[in-house]
Amino acid sequence: SQLQHRVLKLLSEDPQNYKDAPTEGIRRILEEATGESFPKDLPINASKIEWIRMGTTVATNALLERKGENIALLITEGFKDLLLIGNQSRPHIFALNIQRSSKLFQEVIEVQERVKLTTNSTNSIRGITGESFEVTKPLNNEKLREDLQRLLSKNITSIAVALAHSYSFTEHETQVKQLAQELGFKHISLSSEIMPMTKLVPRASTATVDAYLTPKIQEYISGFCSGFDQNLANVKVLFMQSDGGLAPVGEFIGSRAILSGPAGGVIGFSQTSPSPVIGFDMGGTSTDVSRYAGNLEHLFETQISGIDLLSPHLDISTVAAGGGSRLFFRSGLYVVGPESAGAHPGPLCYKKNGYLTITDANLVLGRLLPEHFPKIFGPNEDEALDYAESYSGMQKLTQEINSFQGTSLTPEQVALGFIKVANESMCRPIRAKTSGRGYNPSKHTLSCFGGAGGQHACSIARNLGIQKVIVHKYSGILSAYGLGLADVAAEEQHPVVSKLTPEVKVKASELAAVVENRLKAQGFESVEIQEYLHMRFSGTDTIIPVPFGEDPHRSFKETYQQEYGFCLTGRDIIVDDLRVRGLGKAKQVQEPQISERPPASPLGFACTWFETQEGCEKLETPVYLLEHLAPHQEIKGPAVILNQISTVLVEPNCTAVNTIFGNLEIKVEAASSQVSKELDLIQLSLFSHRFMSIAEQMGKTLQRISISTNIKERLDFSCAIFSPDGSLVANAPHLPVHLGAMGEAVKAQIRLLGDSWKEGEVVVSNHPSAGGSHLPDITVITPVYSNNNIEFYVASRGHHADIGGISPGSMPPFSRFLSEEGIAVKSFKLVKQGEFDEAGLRQLFRESRCIEDNVSDLKAQIAANNKGIGLLKELIQEYGLEVVQSYMKYIQEAAEQSVKDMLKKISSEAVSLEAEDYMDDGTPIHLKIDIRENHTAHFDFQGTGYQVLSNLNTPEAVVKSAVIYCLRCLVDTEIPLNQGCLDPISISIPKGSILSPSETAAIVGGNVLTSQRVTDVIFKAFGAVAASQGCMNNFTFGNQNFGFYETIAGGAGAGKDFHGESGVQTHMTNTRITDVEVMERRYPVVVREFSLRKGSGGKGLFCGGDGVVRDIEFLEEMDVGILSERRAFSPYGLKGGEPGMPGLNLWVRDNTFVNMGAKNVCRVSKGDRVIICTPGGGGYGKA
Repeated sequence: SQLQHRVLKLLSEDPQNYKDAPTEGIRRILEEATGESFPKDLPINASKIEWIRMGTTVATNALLERKGENIALLITEGFKDLLLIGNQSRPHIFALNIQRSSKLFQEVIEVQERVKLTTNSTNSIRGITGESFEVTKPLNNEKLREDLQRLLSKNITSIAVALAHSYSFTEHETQVKQLAQELGFKHISLSSEIMPMTKLVPRASTATVDAYLTPKIQEYISGFCSGFDQNLANVKVLFMQSDGGLAPVGEFIGSRAILSGPAGGVIGFSQTSPSPVIGFDMGGTSTDVSRYAGNLEHLFETQISGIDLLSPHLDISTVAAGGGSRLFFRSGLYVVGPESAGAHPGPLCYKKNGYLTITDANLVLGRLLPEHFPKIFGPNEDEALDYAESYSGMQKLTQEINSFQGTSLTPEQVALGFIKVANESMCRPIRAKTSGRGYNPSKHTLSCFGGAGGQHACSIARNLGIQKVIVHKYSGILSAYGLGLADVAAEEQHPVVSKLTPEVKVKASELAAVVENRLKAQGFESVEIQEYLHMRFSGTDTIIPVPFGEDPHRSFKETYQQEYGFCLTGRDIIVDDLRVRGLGKAKQVQEPQISERPPASPLGFACTWFETQEGCEKLETPVYLLEHLAPHQEIKGPAVILNQISTVLVEPNCTAVNTIFGNLEIKVEAASSQVSKELDLIQLSLFSHRFMSIAEQMGKTLQRISISTNIKERLDFSCAIFSPDGSLVANAPHLPVHLGAMGEAVKAQIRLLGDSWKEGEVVVSNHPSAGGSHLPDITVITPVYSNNNIEFYVASRGHHADIGGISPGSMPPFSRFLSEEGIAVKSFKLVKQGEFDEAGLRQLFRESRCIEDNVSDLKAQIAANNKGIGLLKELIQEYGLEVVQSYMKYIQEAAEQSVKDMLKKISSEAVSLEAEDYMDDGTPIHLKIDIRENHTAHFDFQGTGYQVLSNLNTPEAVVKSAVIYCLRCLVDTEIPLNQGCLDPISISIPKGSILSPSETAAIVGGNVLTSQRVTDVIFKAFGAVAASQGCMNNFTFGNQNFGFYETIAGGAGAGKDFHGESGVQTHMTNTRITDVEVMERRYPVVVREFSLRKGSGGKGLFCGGDGVVRDIEFLEEMDVGILSERRAFSPYGLKGGEPGMPGLNLWVRDNTFVNMGAKNVCRVSKGDRVIICTPGGGGYGKA
């Protein structure tokens, strides 16, 4: 009758001793609690069990290891490759070997059916959102039956179904399900049932995940229940979902199970720590970070293991830094991860021929005590952690560092350095969740859990200015403890896609009744109902969940204002979805108080290394057992506190207090940042993280606050920090084409404005002679003042929807002079004396077709710059200006060293490399690279063709962007991206050439086309990779009412040991594609096909990637433009590899196919189509 907690931790897999860890754990707990015997070989008597709550990694592991069910995807005809292409971006912009996640399905069936949105009420069908649809192609049941029977013959019995616009028009998916059930399929996941929300790619991907994982989950649940008598028929079995709510075993599905484990941890810390609180869950391979401020924060669209998911889940960020993260020293930088040693072979101290890791560093520093760990290591899993192995590995790395720097560091100093670097990398996602969203991290508590978190908690808190750390007594199993604190949840969601009407409230009441009945059927007398509207402004895709209260419009506007700093006017507010969430409040687990006892004495003392005023110092550190501590007992740091499942390090100047519940509250005193301006490689790595974090947070701010599709959704923007002379310090990995060009823009303004640039003034520029790339890319630059001097600059560059010119979208295919491409601004002070000059801006941009978007996006760019200024000033306040600027220079020197190391690998002697390629008009791009003995290089473009009477001319700034991008790719390790990459490089570009045109030359195509050819020529000279598609395939359409612009993926070139990726953005761009359903809802078009162009990649030992086919039908008259390359000259192959196929642009009218050439404009009529076939990548090596 007395409340007791029992903790038991087992290996998740131990086949020699038990079949299933949870079952075995329950069996042992029952024996311990009752004193009765429960034989292993018999089903467990469940009569004494009231409920079982579980979180499981079955779904997560099956997804990560690709061990789900054999499934098929059924998707609308024309989109068989849609999930392979995804949003067309590549995950790592500097990786030549582009690796996207492998597909989950074995087969794809193109379902012959199609519907389109219509405003014509005749012959239309009303969808569940109220939108009207016309069936342009009825479902072909006969063909579908044949295809399904073929799947069954291949033993595929689980399918995912995702048809275009099924979020609203569900009839065809329902018919597919009925036929599949009739034929005997065991599992059918309909996208319209799993998550009825707009966007075909993530909805189809979510249905695929569900079909892939749910059968495996059901198989696991069946096996688990079979370990008990009566299959647990009389026991409430509940599983944690990704959204933080428990679901009955019969409702637990794959698409909502991915974050089952981490979700329990969020519930655990949110219910056991004062709000607002940051959850810090550090495990072996990664660290999860989340925030709680009174309400669980949910997201609805995410990417896990490279798979897009559209389902409610808690907002959890993961960083690849954990106890098993490997340690490296590269070109003067301490590097932690992202590679992990895993559980096998694991860290060196596991004695399995593993790798040097964070765990080894903690062991070397005396922060892990082998004598208090179980002896489960070594080849036979019967040995203790091996300090000698860890120390030996750290000693070798120390010798490498000392040799590089000419220092005499000790292994302990190096180990402490890696701990500090790891801590800073784990602070970055916390800063993004707090200061990146306008919250002060120092106002939060840090709740630390996970197996490795306790060793880092005090340092993490101190780095963030957090004064209080909570370490729960069950911190090692807080995810499990959170299950006992969680509510049982049930949800219903309904797409609306209209303004708020009385019908929406009626529907909300209907869904609330459904949810309440589901929970009451489970025995809950009281059910809490939460109603949410997913609202957005018309013309945007930024959805904000708002409680369905008395005035949702007001709540939406207030939330929008708070989140983004402004509110749009003149736009309708649209309700995309209605979501009703019910919570069954179960009797929660009560936390028992610990009994009074005398204060505990230390078990003993350990020699532990800390950073003190004296440097890296060894201190005698008392060791305590948590369970021996008295209530309210204070432990002053340094100290090590152990419990059964974790180790907590209390650092000097910190004080731990044991609460009446046996949890630790640690008070963390702020430490002064006494860092010398002299180079320290550890601090170099820390400052590298800090500068990059600032640039990343600027980018997050810009994406959040902007309203245009180009910036917010296609991510066509970049943010960066610059030194007082305009040299690049840190550029977040946004768009490669902006990398070097932005620095030239800053330097141009320094020359133009001189001392007239005052504090608080913001300058706008887009002119190619002032460092611009092309006119739609507008750069906003702000100086960062300190003590009346400019000490840094921050800048943001974004592609604006329109800035005038002779065609909508300001990307004219046939422009010959700059004046035809739009508004060209060398320098304009957008903010003067703290005032935003909107009148002057509107006058300047009077030719723009999207002036309101221009104004809003420029305000967003100013806000992004202000975010950067604030964070830089915090950094200066923390370390002092002299130190910050010193490390700014050191980071540039580190990047320079990395490039020199790369050049040294290519040749230790002087060598010349040469390459040439051609634009489609025959203009040559010629390059000679002289690598010198001092590991510097000269890039000479002499021999490149003249400036052309078209828009393929390229500003010199863009050429520098191409060079810095290629160098960063060739370095192939994580290095700071800054001016230092170009310091060992000199560049000669002949004046009057296509790469150095006059001020009046048209350049819009140079940024998006010629830049791609420059990268191909550079990589050809180095022999690094075959040609990519060499194009961005710029496609525009519109009229006086709207304009649309996109760039389209193609094939990537193959390399010496890898195939080129298909259907992906390459080299100088990485923008996303607009989703099919979003595009068709927003514009009068139908996307007929978006698939891979099979066989377009060049053959070879390693084949080039395939391009894509994009077929668009127009539903009304409008202007269409295509600006492309590689339609005449094929993407080259290397080392005997064949070239990729050139691209092809077709205009289809009345079944007549007309080749549009590489660049053209046309006036299309209703029913016309444009088919864009993008180039493939070149092959590598003879087949």
